[in-house]
Amino acid sequence: MNKKAHLARYIALGVVFVLICLIYITRLVNYQITGVDFYAYTKTNTYRRTEIIQSHRGELYDRNGKPLVTNKYTYDLVFDYGSMPRTNAEKNEMFLSLLGALEYTGNGDPFSEISSPISGSYPDFSYNEAFFESASAKKRFERVMKDYALDVDISSEKLVKYFLKYYSLVDSKGEPKYTPEEITFLLKLRFDLYFNDFAPTNPYTIIKNVDMSLISYIKELGLRGVTFPQSVERVYNYPGYASHILGRTGKIQAADAEYYTSLGYPLDAIVGTSGAEKAFESYLRGVDGKKVIVEDAYGNVIEEYIEKEPIAGKDVYLTIDIDLQIAAEIALENNIKYIAENALTVEGDHDGEDADAGGLTAIDPNTGELLASASYPTYNLATFSEDWPSIRDNPLSPMTNRAFSGMYPPGSTFKIATAIAALEEDIISPETIIETKGRYTYYDANGPRCWIYLMHGWSHGKIDVTEAIQESCNYFFFEVGRLLGIDKLNHYCSSLGLGQPTGIELPEWNGILAGPEYRENNGLDIWNPGDTLNAAIGQAENAFSPLQLSTYMSAVVNGGTRYQTHLLYAVKEFGTDNVIYQSNPNVVSALDISTETHTTVLEAMKDVTENGSASRLFRNYAIKVGGKTGTAQVSKNASDNAIFTAFAPFDDPKIVVSCVIERGSSGTDAGLSVRDIFDVYFGLKEGSNE
Repeated sequence: MNKKAHLARYIALGVVFVLICLIYITRLVNYQITGVDFYAYTKTNTYRRTEIIQSHRGELYDRNGKPLVTNKYTYDLVFDYGSMPRTNAEKNEMFLSLLGALEYTGNGDPFSEISSPISGSYPDFSYNEAFFESASAKKRFERVMKDYALDVDISSEKLVKYFLKYYSLVDSKGEPKYTPEEITFLLKLRFDLYFNDFAPTNPYTIIKNVDMSLISYIKELGLRGVTFPQSVERVYNYPGYASHILGRTGKIQAADAEYYTSLGYPLDAIVGTSGAEKAFESYLRGVDGKKVIVEDAYGNVIEEYIEKEPIAGKDVYLTIDIDLQIAAEIALENNIKYIAENALTVEGDHDGEDADAGGLTAIDPNTGELLASASYPTYNLATFSEDWPSIRDNPLSPMTNRAFSGMYPPGSTFKIATAIAALEEDIISPETIIETKGRYTYYDANGPRCWIYLMHGWSHGKIDVTEAIQESCNYFFFEVGRLLGIDKLNHYCSSLGLGQPTGIELPEWNGILAGPEYRENNGLDIWNPGDTLNAAIGQAENAFSPLQLSTYMSAVVNGGTRYQTHLLYAVKEFGTDNVIYQSNPNVVSALDISTETHTTVLEAMKDVTENGSASRLFRNYAIKVGGKTGTAQVSKNASDNAIFTAFAPFDDPKIVVSCVIERGSSGTDAGLSVRDIFDVYFGLKEGSNE
């Protein structure tokens, strides 16, 4: 090879080398100045989106582990803004493909019910007058017009012409790109997406609870912008029962928004809005996770990973026994209907024919655990949404929990507290005899009268405290109330729980303990000595809920020890038996009642059920029971309220039940539901819990 050939080769190699250097230097300069790497170009055309992995909300169980409220997991068909195709043409094709898939799989056209500002079909559109009858829809329309810089009074023809072009449904010459049916569908759907604020933070739900076959079919089509997020629905395993206790879930209410956001909740979170769902939200709540999905420009998933694992909520076990709960609700309803129907067979008015509502509670006196609670009328959580109009319009207010929030004069059930106070303060002894005279004339010749004087014109004569409780003699308690004075009486009543919070975790009414303090705090008349007479028999302003009556009677049964009444039994890790919290009895007050007083009062209450006003219910009952009836006038134009509170078994009380029936007329008749609960609790009839 000659020198010229070598020289040519060297020159060629030098040129190549210089070119390579120039390319390298050019790319290096470009990278330093622009910060863009050519080979990273594909990365800039990927889309990274985050999906929420919904956590499991804890479930609710009764004390025996029977599931009360559980989760049903479903999948929704949803448009996801972030993964939507970018161009109008791609979006329109996706919408049409989805519609075809829905029709092919037998799911119909879920878009047919879209509320649109236009009606008719392409090309003959006009304004939909029904749409503009809604103030909110009209306001949304005005907002959209403002967003697009259009006159709010624009004609329907101009509006449609504008959006047909905007959404690429016609070409530049105004010629349709799709069939008339397709254009009609696409225009109405795209309007609805905009009117419903379709955005990255606000997905558009097409169908809730879709079946897996539809999900598989749509995934095979590879449609972008369509996702299937999991949703959770609460399932009520005993529909219609324990509604006031269990409560509901829903979106965060405006009044609670600040509280929940401070705890890290997103504003669209589902939380407990009432009942146990709300009371135990901190346990039940799960923490959502996050999944990151990376797609290329064609919508192909190139990477998926869990950025944050979801954390399930805790399972909450309530103190109630669901079998006893069902029995209580049935018993209360039957009791009310029995009184009303039976009264129709009796001559005269105000015999209970107007009985139509009431409340009942059952608690364990040894722990304060709520075993059952009934309020009538009630409602069904499983059908709440569809039943809402009738619930809302019902004058008896089914959503009011009368068991916890009913305001009822206690009537003669209050006399037990008066007796305890009088005995403990040595105002009387068990042997003290008071000669009753029907009308009490200490302060006034026309003073208050005993019920027996009102009905028959005579008195109970000479009686002791046991007979006074058994016969529910007003005169006897007028006298001991006067001797006690209101301050000493209320000291004992407060210690026994009357007018005090029970401690239950759900909303409750604290009651009214009549006396000078209450009147002064509420701007009422000055308390006079004669007012103490009415207070001593459960009248004046005294008013308590059935739950307070049960708490009060439990303290009596326990010799003065009052436990916090509670609904939370235990908390466990989701889906396991791993206990992270177990409730224990909590003493909130202790009144040291002497053995003599305790025995005297309890024996008197046994006499009520065996020889007194409740004997027709319990005289030959299989278990010895202690109890007290009460009747309280609330209006001259209605039947009296009926009250009954009782405990069993007498020698070792396991359960205390209190019932109030509005306009039930006779306290004894309110004992019918109490007896039914005892039947179930102690296994005395079929269907019992033991």
